[in-house]
Amino acid sequence: MVSRFVGGLMPADLVTLGNAAVGFLAIVIAPANPELAARLVLLAAVADGLDGVVARAFGGSEVGPYLDSLADVASFGVAPAVLVYVILVDLEFTAVPGTVGTVVLFGVPALFVAVAVLRLGFYSAYDTAETKTVGAPSTLAATVLGTLVLTAHWDANAYLIATFAMTVAMIAPIDYPDLLARDALLMGGIHVLAVAMPQFYGRVFPFALLTLALAYLLLAPAFYWGESERRLRDARA
Repeated sequence: MVSRFVGGLMPADLVTLGNAAVGFLAIVIAPANPELAARLVLLAAVADGLDGVVARAFGGSEVGPYLDSLADVASFGVAPAVLVYVILVDLEFTAVPGTVGTVVLFGVPALFVAVAVLRLGFYSAYDTAETKTVGAPSTLAATVLGTLVLTAHWDANAYLIATFAMTVAMIAPIDYPDLLARDALLMGGIHVLAVAMPQFYGRVFPFALLTLALAYLLLAPAFYWGESERRLRDARA
């Protein structure tokens, strides 16, 4: 007799579980090696995109969307928040002294996690069957924070501001369209190169990934839509 926890899984679900496992590894490795942890967060983002490809090729399970959001909590909620916290501690964050500084040090990463969970819950309830989602995807927020670690030695304030900005972006009342397949493939390729060769040629791949991520974050709601969505918007105008 096969357990339903095994027999009900599809290949895409295994990729999703790998995403969650990589997120855990990023969390435990962050205190010893923040750069490796950042690479693991980006690797989890690759797995997050790959599970959709595998699901389209081999079919998905009913539990798949729930597994996806649960895995994303670990990889794109908790892992980047722990990474930022570790970096702030290593950089001896002192911009705000005393008790207020301690609250900021713990509070901003904790708020990031809480908002990521909130956003993923709403995504699972309302957006999984849509071609767009409200608020910046948690994967995008984690990618921005991960690439910040890989691109340069920023000061503590930069990480803190970026984390808070991504927290706000995840629950902003702004529609973000799904990437077209060709663009998702390009983004995935840059992700892989940033993970595999982060220091190549002056860290060109992490910088390229950060540029693409910020461009999507800032420009996609107004300028990036698939052809079918664009025709629909034109018909409504």
